[in-house]
Amino acid sequence: MFRTGLQGNQPGGTDLNNGKHVKSRYISQWIKDFLDQHPTRANSLIITVYGDFIAPHGGTVWLGSFIRLVQPLGLNERMVRTSVYRLSQEKWLVSEQLGRKSYYSLTTSGRRRFEHAYRRIYFESQGSWTGEWQLVMIPASLAGTQRDALRKELAWAGYGALASGILAHPSGDSDGLLDILQETGAHDKVVAMKAVNISALTSKPLQELVHECWNLEALSAKYEAFIELFRPLLRSMRAAGSLDPEQCFLVQTLLMHDFRRALLHDPQLPSQLLPANWSGGVARQLCRDLYCLTYPLAQQHLLSVCETASGPLPPAASYFYERFGGLELPATPAGV
Repeated sequence: MFRTGLQGNQPGGTDLNNGKHVKSRYISQWIKDFLDQHPTRANSLIITVYGDFIAPHGGTVWLGSFIRLVQPLGLNERMVRTSVYRLSQEKWLVSEQLGRKSYYSLTTSGRRRFEHAYRRIYFESQGSWTGEWQLVMIPASLAGTQRDALRKELAWAGYGALASGILAHPSGDSDGLLDILQETGAHDKVVAMKAVNISALTSKPLQELVHECWNLEALSAKYEAFIELFRPLLRSMRAAGSLDPEQCFLVQTLLMHDFRRALLHDPQLPSQLLPANWSGGVARQLCRDLYCLTYPLAQQHLLSVCETASGPLPPAASYFYERFGGLELPATPAGV
């Protein structure tokens, strides 16, 4: 996948004198500019690394090695320790002390929340929309804190407010809705039902309703900013003779972190309800292309740095290679 042959005094490639990768000055500057111009919360960035990298490899890592992994992302030891403690308080992670080393693992609920988040990122919805809607009616009697938690989870899943106490999404994903209701404890306190559109799926009133419920213009602007930021980087990395594993890890982390932030606001509406020339599809393809380019060496760097109590991280689970419609499997050594 990656060609070698650039001399060590060139901006990127492999130094043929000692076999070591030479970091690209362009990519190093791009990473620095990104971190300077796009301040990120430590908790959020750590969630990205856990979800994209650690979860497929068993979900457990020695904290010391994790600190080394994320240090080039601007996260020092104090920031990481504070963040993993907070994520433990929020039931994302659980810690185990073995001797003088701390190991942090995904909790069952944390893993389930990751699965919800990354299913939206890595797996594009398939099939044409039939006009079916999921509706959630929230009674006024529902406690304020539980109501807020439920509305937050539904909004993150792409539900829009049709009216006070009524949220809707043009999706047939009943399982996803039931998971949200179970996790928020609202499964026996709200009314969930299906509805079917009777008028044409592209009618003017329906289009107007969609624009009232979801701010597609703002979302499109987020996707266009993502494209403007990452497209030149993709071109540069495609043109490079060789790539550096650590830089691939850093680029992939920032790629998924930024794409995840845009996707958080995306209701993932059917194509019939989206404007023409929707930028979300272009952004997803760009994300896929850059991910496929960087992940082999990013994985190499991950496995060279991170440790578990029993040694190196285990190989990635098979589902990892289902991302973005299918990733290239690693080569099997001869004789195995």
